[in-house]
Amino acid sequence: MRMSNLHHFTEHHRYCVSREFGLSSVDGRMLGSVYQPMVGAFAISLYRLLFEHIPAEAIGYSTVEQQRRLFMTLGVEPNEKGRKYLVDQASRLEAVGLLQTCRIYVGETEDYMYEYELLPPLSPADFFATQHLTLLLRDKIGKFAVLSLREQFWNREPEEWSCRSIGKENISLPFYDIFQLNTHVIDYELEQALAEVATVRQPGTRESGEPAIGYSDIILRFPRESVNRVHVEKLRFDHTQMGVINYVAHKYELSPQDLSRLLDEDGVFTPDGEVILDTLQYKASQHFRQDMKRQEKREIAAAKVVSLRSAAAEEGDDSIAPPEQSVEMEYYVEVPPQFMSKCDIHQYNMMLRNEPYTRLLQTFFPGAVPGQLMDIFEKIDLNYKLSGEVINVLIHYLMTMVASGGDQRMNRNFVEAIASNMLVKQVNTYEKAVRYIRDQSKVKGKGAASGSTGASGTRQRSYAKNGRSAKPEIPMVLDDGSAGTVSEEEFAAMMKKAAEIKASKKKGVSKTP
Repeated sequence: MRMSNLHHFTEHHRYCVSREFGLSSVDGRMLGSVYQPMVGAFAISLYRLLFEHIPAEAIGYSTVEQQRRLFMTLGVEPNEKGRKYLVDQASRLEAVGLLQTCRIYVGETEDYMYEYELLPPLSPADFFATQHLTLLLRDKIGKFAVLSLREQFWNREPEEWSCRSIGKENISLPFYDIFQLNTHVIDYELEQALAEVATVRQPGTRESGEPAIGYSDIILRFPRESVNRVHVEKLRFDHTQMGVINYVAHKYELSPQDLSRLLDEDGVFTPDGEVILDTLQYKASQHFRQDMKRQEKREIAAAKVVSLRSAAAEEGDDSIAPPEQSVEMEYYVEVPPQFMSKCDIHQYNMMLRNEPYTRLLQTFFPGAVPGQLMDIFEKIDLNYKLSGEVINVLIHYLMTMVASGGDQRMNRNFVEAIASNMLVKQVNTYEKAVRYIRDQSKVKGKGAASGSTGASGTRQRSYAKNGRSAKPEIPMVLDDGSAGTVSEEEFAAMMKKAAEIKASKKKGVSKTP
């Protein structure tokens, strides 16, 4: 807990507790046997006290109270020494990943209130796979005690299972092989009710578990003498702008250092302090492309092929980023051949609907995405303003067309022609894009059928109009090789005739006045 002034953390300040989990028997044993030796008994008592603010059979938020309750329940004096001690114990819980503390500024009272977000203890497998926590526990209780604790949490597998000759086969059935959902009917009342009673996820977490970039991550790395420092400081309480920034950071895989560097450049903010999305995306795209080129050079130098595929379920924060969109079954597209062994039709269509095009392209290539191909879709995104889900359907259509064995090549003119046709027809949603590629496939099938008919000789192309030919038939002079060489007598006669013509022309010129 970063606390520079203890007058901002007193028994008079208000607080609430939030959690989205419950404690099992294994969790309780982890707290008492593993976490308590690391942080101390008082810190674990503080954790359990905060946990009991919400009923054990429920999750969500507690009521807002004064921190006097914490001081009195824990037996801590409400003075400077007691405040320092309580801050230190909370910081220990934060360091081992059991607590996150957020300070909220209340403009009406011009004061702070605190939110204590409890996090579940790690499972035994995850804890002992985390190096720094295991080393801290070793420093506290010793190496042999750590090994003994680890053995106490595991029951060994039967001897029959340890034989290497046993072949293990997963015969479990997936969800959609048993259940069929009625996705044609959308229950808006149910969705609205679920959204109203849902707990609000904190801005520091994503659905996929990847931490979002917070205001503190940016301001700690931002230069103090920068002109944009004033605008960045305004982001502290502007969750909408932070959502826009996190969207760009997720789309182009930006770290907090990269994001701070981009926000320090000219033209990113308006004079009022609003983030200019197009400018930030353009600069982020340039950084993304340069990083890709550097990665390619490193791979060539090291003679390795590194996959750039990331997790497919990373989405922004629920409270500030758009939620994951579902796909109705009538708009499902077929899975390309290269994805048959990786995902089913439901997973592929959800990825096609929700993933940014930069990440979708990476799934089609075992290594890095070709730079020329990335340039094409970058122009469609930044210049043509085609929506992300429509670009994904366009990528699916092109990849399927090329993989089907046709003669068409994926060049810039061909891709831009399809994209411009989509813009003219106002294809701006996922459903319209799917209908568009289906219509194009039908037109292509009819064209192939007519072409094959003409080639077989049953249909002949005619350019006649009103019984007359559109163009006159000009006779062609064919060289059959029968013309011989000119003899010497014929050549002398030709030269004599040429001299006579030349002499007659000279006489005609001299007679003219």
